[in-house]
Amino acid sequence: MLRRTFLMSSAALPLAAPAFAQANPMMVRELYERDGSLTQWALDNEGRRVRFRGFMAPPLKAEAQFFVLTQRPMAVCPFCETAAEWPDDIMAIYTKRVVDPVYYTVGIEVEGVLEIGEYRDPDTGFLSLVRLSDATYG
Repeated sequence: MLRRTFLMSSAALPLAAPAFAQANPMMVRELYERDGSLTQWALDNEGRRVRFRGFMAPPLKAEAQFFVLTQRPMAVCPFCETAAEWPDDIMAIYTKRVVDPVYYTVGIEVEGVLEIGEYRDPDTGFLSLVRLSDATYG
């Protein structure tokens, strides 16, 4: 009986949808085409949990629940005033907990739900066009 139960449950494993299927972390620039529009990958993965790698820019304020993920190490936080000036190498990362800063030259991986569209953070005024919510990092 135990063997039959094992075989039946093993056969069902390939049918189970993985909670997180992305094998390799993306780079922020992979969200954008050369003309600044979003890639098909970005559009197809909106609302899904995805993974990126990069660097944590210094937090804008203490006890924050968000940070900026950058393509390359930055000693100061990149801050944008308008959507027209939005660079293609940063992403806002929103976490459920207060962010424990990581030194800006240490690479990290971030996983969260991909959100697309203009959003201005009510606490900081930070504008993002693309961001991860419900994110974890390490």
